[in-house]
Amino acid sequence: RPVAYRTSLLFFCISDLAAVDPMYQYSLNWFIELFVRSINDSDPDSQLEKRMANLNEYFQFFLYNNVCRSLFEKDKLIFSLLLCVKLMEGYGRLNHAEWKWLIVGGILLDASTAPKNPGPEWLTDQSWLDFVTLGELPAFAGICDAIANAPDAWREIYDAVAPEEKLHQLPEPWSEKLNSFELLLMLKAIRPDKLIPAIIAFVAEEIGQKFVEPPPFDLAGSYKDSGPSIPLVFVLSPGVDPMNALIRFAESKKVAIESVSLGQGQGPHAERLVSTGTTKGMWVVLQNCHLYVSWMPTLERIVEGFESSDPHAAFRLWLTSYPSPAFPVLVLQNGVKMTNEPPKGLRANMLASYLTDPISDADFFAQCPKREPFTKLLFSLCFFHAWLQERRKYGPLGWNIPYEFNESDLRISVRQLNLFLTEYEGVPYMALKYCTAECNYGGRVTDDKDRRLLITAMDMVYNDKALEENYKLSSSGTYFIPHDKLDAVEDTIGFIRSLPLLPAPEVFGLHENADITKDLGETHNLLSTVLVSGASMDGGGGGGSGGGEKSFDELVGDLAKDILSRLPPDFDIEAVQKKYPVLYEESMNTVLAQELTRFNKLTATIRSSLQNVQKALKGLVVMSAELEAVAKACFSNTIPEMWLKKSFPSLKPLAAYVADLMSRLEFFNAWVEGGVPVVFDMPAFFFTQAFMTGTLQNYARKYAIPIDTVDFDFEFASELPTSKPQDGAYVHGPYLEGARMNDSLMLDEPQPKVLFEPMPPLLLVPALTSQFKDYPHYNCPVYKTTERRGVLATTGHSSNFVMFVRVPTDKGQAHWTMRGTAIILSLSV
Repeated sequence: RPVAYRTSLLFFCISDLAAVDPMYQYSLNWFIELFVRSINDSDPDSQLEKRMANLNEYFQFFLYNNVCRSLFEKDKLIFSLLLCVKLMEGYGRLNHAEWKWLIVGGILLDASTAPKNPGPEWLTDQSWLDFVTLGELPAFAGICDAIANAPDAWREIYDAVAPEEKLHQLPEPWSEKLNSFELLLMLKAIRPDKLIPAIIAFVAEEIGQKFVEPPPFDLAGSYKDSGPSIPLVFVLSPGVDPMNALIRFAESKKVAIESVSLGQGQGPHAERLVSTGTTKGMWVVLQNCHLYVSWMPTLERIVEGFESSDPHAAFRLWLTSYPSPAFPVLVLQNGVKMTNEPPKGLRANMLASYLTDPISDADFFAQCPKREPFTKLLFSLCFFHAWLQERRKYGPLGWNIPYEFNESDLRISVRQLNLFLTEYEGVPYMALKYCTAECNYGGRVTDDKDRRLLITAMDMVYNDKALEENYKLSSSGTYFIPHDKLDAVEDTIGFIRSLPLLPAPEVFGLHENADITKDLGETHNLLSTVLVSGASMDGGGGGGSGGGEKSFDELVGDLAKDILSRLPPDFDIEAVQKKYPVLYEESMNTVLAQELTRFNKLTATIRSSLQNVQKALKGLVVMSAELEAVAKACFSNTIPEMWLKKSFPSLKPLAAYVADLMSRLEFFNAWVEGGVPVVFDMPAFFFTQAFMTGTLQNYARKYAIPIDTVDFDFEFASELPTSKPQDGAYVHGPYLEGARMNDSLMLDEPQPKVLFEPMPPLLLVPALTSQFKDYPHYNCPVYKTTERRGVLATTGHSSNFVMFVRVPTDKGQAHWTMRGTAIILSLSV
């Protein structure tokens, strides 16, 4: 019974993974087969207790290895955490209220009821609110008072380079009072960017170090676990093609291999190949299954028929596919799944470039007559290729859209470099830049701000100075083009191996704060993925919690009641239109009416959905799928999908979203009651572009100027103005990411650990574009949310993009473009 119970916990753990990715499917038959093998392979013992302990330990690790090889790198730690938590829950050691707080945080709708932040100079408002909600859990009662009484002692943890290692040095009695799991909650509140290493340490402490060290890719091991009727599935990721490795493996096994890339019309050919393979005993590879969705039922039928057709013992069916919900579940559940991802890190990426064709071809490497320009610009190009890919890990700060640059982009660029240097007398930088940045790599880039970054990076690597001795590729000089290590590929590879394993943000032109942004992004992705899996989120009361927790119904009911009590009545649109009629000289009246109409639709949706959820919880109406989704979202502190369809864009958790909505409604109510404001709250608008167009219209109509000749110039104010400008509009409320405004109202480097700086008041000054003042500036993009990406609109811009603001600077456009500097209207907290 102890073995059976533990094994059932493990099965339900892996069944949760299907919600994370449609390719993570595992059947009960496959699971039982692994368990039977574990019975045979685990250490025997005459003592029953010892034998069961051996079997449990062996099977748990055997299962971990088999599942891990089918997971993407980003999901392997998630699986380890889910495994750990499922076992804790099964043995009554998981406090569900604490687990829920770790994943979704606390819910505090009215931040004004929270005690005053005792350390605003270092403790962010969001962290303080996290401590306030954390203090509602029994184990953390009194935490806010403890921080208020000794803020300096807590600041030492905040300021530590590795705060996850200092958690056992918390001020008394917290270091002794809290267990290892509760320390994770403490770290999430004070330094959420360091939660990943703390989770790794926690899982290692709970179930063993080997469960946080995933096995390397092992093609031979996967083949060993397959059979003629068990297909092998490569789950693809960008930048990886397993065909070369598979062909070499087939050669080592002395087996014939045939492949076909699936697509329209390739079905009959694929069926013939499989039929031939099953009789002759060769390997058949069906590539890119995700591209031929309509043929997937046929594939499922073919694989299902293997059991009865008795294929040749040497036959193997290999399948490759990107994650797709259309891929047959039967094949996934019973097949051997594998993932193999591209190398991570600048150094590993550059090494891979030099070890693959055409650079690894000695004849190609030696054929260009201009040896020095070729070898130096080749090194520069490989650095550029790795730079583009590795910058993705910084999320929207790196690229608005994470493009899938791959080896084919590098391959054609290398061949063009060789061709142009051979054919031209000098080095044709303009032609090289255009072909590489605009065509080869730029062909994938759809966002104009990303294209600006790509061209700026290209200017860094293809220029005259690149041919000088030890040209710097990073501001620190850590990365440079070596003048004496480029004559042979082996020498260059040796130099690349000497580069740092983990590149600093400065290599990518980013501020050191970018590492915090990256770590926060990784923490958010991990927690949101665990939330999607639904693992252990619906438990309540038991499991080591000591009871006293609110049930799902109670929590959702209380939250719905609280939100409904805070929602103001709908705006009276007719009364507003009477007070602010449509006037030729005042376009803002139209803007106001449009905004209030949108807010009315949103608040009506929120009100009706919460009222219906309350009725459904009491059994007065049926709990439909839509209402259940709203209730689950409220329980998980996320914005219900039903609301988002009617809402302004927002990435905030539910509590912060409600507070943001109330703030916007208050702004518009003050406008309705007190007249057009002196300073507009720019983030409050549903559709900011309408406000901007209205401001331009007022100016154009006032001076009888064609509106298409008018645009905004910008002036920054050091303090909030008290009177309206003659023309234009004052706005406030946005944040700067990747920079700050200094006392001279110029762009400057951000403060350490401060990711978003409030913008000073800004005057939007309508003027003829021909009369704009000329001054050193950075064209800073304005986005609605920190995600930055959106749907590509007919304007050629993303739907998340608002406008460009010309911000004064003394450091040039390129510096801030590489920094990823932008103005954000709505933060994600």
